[in-house]
Amino acid sequence: MSQATVVLIDEAPGPRTPDAILAALDPEQREVATALGGPVAVIAGAGTGKTRAITHRIAYAVAAGVYRPTAVLAVTFTQRAAGEMRGRLSRLGVRGVQARTFHSAALRQAAYFWPRVHGSDLPGVLENRMSLVAESASRLRVRTDTPALRDLVTEIGWAKVSNVSPEDYPRIAAARGRELASADPETVGRVFAGYEKTKRERDRIDFEDILLCTASLIAEHPRVAEEVRRTYRHLVVDEYQDVSPLQQALLDLWRGDSDDLCVVGDPAQTIHSFAGAQSTFLTGFTKRHPGARVIRLVRDYRSTPQVVKVANQVMARRGGPGGPGTKGPGVLGAVTLQAQRDPGPEPVFAEAADEASEAGAVADWCAARHAEGVEYREMAVLFRVNAQSPAFEQALADRGVPYLVRGAERFYERPEVRQALLLLRNEARQDRGAGGDAADPVGEPSAVDRVKAVLGAAGWSEKPPEGSGAVRERWESLAALVSVAEDLERQQPEGSPLGLAAVSAELDRRAEAQHAPVAQGVTVSTLHSAKGLEWDAVCLVGVQEGSLPFVLATGPEEIEEERRLLYVGVTRARSHLRISWSRTRNGSGQRQPSRFLDGIRPGGSSQPRTRASGERRGRSSALAATCRSCGRALHDAAERKLGRHEDCPATYDEATLDRLKQWRKKQAASQGLPAYCVFTDATLTAIAEARPTGPGDLLRISGLGSAKAAKYGEPVLAILSGQDPEDVAG
Repeated sequence: MSQATVVLIDEAPGPRTPDAILAALDPEQREVATALGGPVAVIAGAGTGKTRAITHRIAYAVAAGVYRPTAVLAVTFTQRAAGEMRGRLSRLGVRGVQARTFHSAALRQAAYFWPRVHGSDLPGVLENRMSLVAESASRLRVRTDTPALRDLVTEIGWAKVSNVSPEDYPRIAAARGRELASADPETVGRVFAGYEKTKRERDRIDFEDILLCTASLIAEHPRVAEEVRRTYRHLVVDEYQDVSPLQQALLDLWRGDSDDLCVVGDPAQTIHSFAGAQSTFLTGFTKRHPGARVIRLVRDYRSTPQVVKVANQVMARRGGPGGPGTKGPGVLGAVTLQAQRDPGPEPVFAEAADEASEAGAVADWCAARHAEGVEYREMAVLFRVNAQSPAFEQALADRGVPYLVRGAERFYERPEVRQALLLLRNEARQDRGAGGDAADPVGEPSAVDRVKAVLGAAGWSEKPPEGSGAVRERWESLAALVSVAEDLERQQPEGSPLGLAAVSAELDRRAEAQHAPVAQGVTVSTLHSAKGLEWDAVCLVGVQEGSLPFVLATGPEEIEEERRLLYVGVTRARSHLRISWSRTRNGSGQRQPSRFLDGIRPGGSSQPRTRASGERRGRSSALAATCRSCGRALHDAAERKLGRHEDCPATYDEATLDRLKQWRKKQAASQGLPAYCVFTDATLTAIAEARPTGPGDLLRISGLGSAKAAKYGEPVLAILSGQDPEDVAG
């Protein structure tokens, strides 16, 4: 029997002898199991059997009489992972081990010791802190809506797990580059302080306070510390790359002076830095614990050699902790995986003309794999941000492929989307009640402009909010609806204007099509939500510059975290892997495949990508755009429409732009419209920069659909050819 076959055998229930436990492991896993005492750091690559190794380590120590089960505390990050660990230990005949999440273990200890120390029960734990954050904001006269409240709740959580006080938050947030679209750092700090005060007044604690209360009990009361350390003599920490400063502080208090510590993690799967995780606790383990034993699990039992090769290539040239070859004394880098499975199909690298074409090809690929015998529940479509989801949901629904959305509400069930659809429906109904035509009358604002006006009341704007968080996610959802309207206008036949009622009806039709069975379907998920899961067939979509790496990731550390995110996506696949990108969002602009695919995709450059300062780049979607002058990421809608930063050198003639503005003013006055309803300043500037010479060139300009090209194209082209605005007819 091959070694790979041995390792993949399921554990039969019942006690085992030490030799029997070791016989089921490969050489590296066996080394983990026999490395009792500590400190020990296990660097475990994706699919290498880390949970198997640490549960067998505990089982071996118990069977050999070195550990008492009740003296072992094994902590991880999710209830699912803790339950899996308990189940495996039970099948190995080991019961009594405390396998818990950090918060579950801390809550159990705090609830036990708090009454003994303070003479009263532990304060009640808030189920949801949003109401108290809202109350704190209201007291401080800080006006917030639901997305802004979610941003504040998330940021307060980050501050607490990072051991950042309300007073220090503005300074540290600025140093760490923490930016919210909904509030400045000073406002966050004020609301944070008010929230903490309100909690104290109500005698309540929140999720992070559970760890803080336990830490204070151990740090301030020697008898508590002695009893905890006497009870739990052997510590095991899973997913150690995701530990936050607060969790590390609690772990140090649990451990005391003991060296009996085993940590397990993978620097290449550090993708939660935004939430407070610090992989340096893992990568710098030997600096803090000189003489620690380091064991690397390298045999990948999950994926075929073809998938493993791509995963290794993705990480081969990364520039920071988290991949093979990490530089620096004492820094623990990730492993190079060694495939153990039989060969499988070659990964597919596919370029599409636009996002709709990409989504359709992905849906067809899933249907083809299903016809070959792969169950839909064993497939996944993974993307960077939720705003990419609707196109793929729609394509799957159109082809009758069932799907499930993981880690987020289905696009058309998101609150802001439901509200937007209702507003559009009501506006279209008023048109019909007033005897309006299905199409917008000549001289009136276009359907796209009317959609933008309606959605403006729901939170959409031409310029996206700065920073990240729920406010930006809301904007991205509404921007996706605007994109649908723009796509519909682009597809309209010449001479057949698009009406608002048609846009509303199409959006309603798409919403009604989202009805996948609950149990059987392709998983549609962000890459972050997919961590820890695996499927037979995986599609990684939208792997282009601006999406992966994400447009807001600008610093070297952020870029490397984006690379690790792609690595996590690749290693979710067991057999079938498809990686795709689109050249344009809807037929306009140009996008480049992700730099992370250089040297991997067929025809891709094997050299690091560089861009000359004057190289011209096409415009693209809100998720993928770089400056045509300097090559750096663009930050808002106006810059993306221009195709460059506002402070980068312009390439248009000022006189031409002035003539276009004079013509626009005349057109707006004759129609009784605001000037922006004809063309926005950004669109006029884009026209002046691009200097189109024909109708086809006009359609390639962002913000200028077929309806406006048909309506205004002739006079615009005439002005660009040198005619005076006063001589150009509307």
